[in-house]
Amino acid sequence: MNSIRVRVADVDDIPAIVDMLADDPLGATRENPGDLSAYRAAFEAIDTDHNQYLVVAVDDSGVVGTAQLSIVPGLSRNGMSRAMIEGVRVRRDRRSDGVGAILMEWAADMARTRGCRLIQLTSDKTRTDAHRFYSRLGYVDSHIGYKRPL
Repeated sequence: MNSIRVRVADVDDIPAIVDMLADDPLGATRENPGDLSAYRAAFEAIDTDHNQYLVVAVDDSGVVGTAQLSIVPGLSRNGMSRAMIEGVRVRRDRRSDGVGAILMEWAADMARTRGCRLIQLTSDKTRTDAHRFYSRLGYVDSHIGYKRPL
């Protein structure tokens, strides 16, 4: 396996990131890799927000994974900031190669650097493989999440 490094994503990474987001049964129904305009606008908002990190894992073959880390300041828990991980994806041909674990460790390290004392994520109920992965990394299924379309 080539050496994997994590770096902040740039605008040229958008097609590879969107392809990974769309490459599963859920993503196939909600992503649109054929029209990247909305993704470019979202990238600009993420890229200019100092509490957001959109990163890619890369090796000699190109982009092999992605994740987004959000730093959320809060008043609860004695003014504790927390980190939220979203959109963790690994290119299909690189799954089970350790790419996801590298991304998750990068996120935990960055969260610590930013003063967070908690890192959290949500995962769709149907992503049972992802749930096993997160559990192996020490994440605990501790809360019930709710979403409401707006």
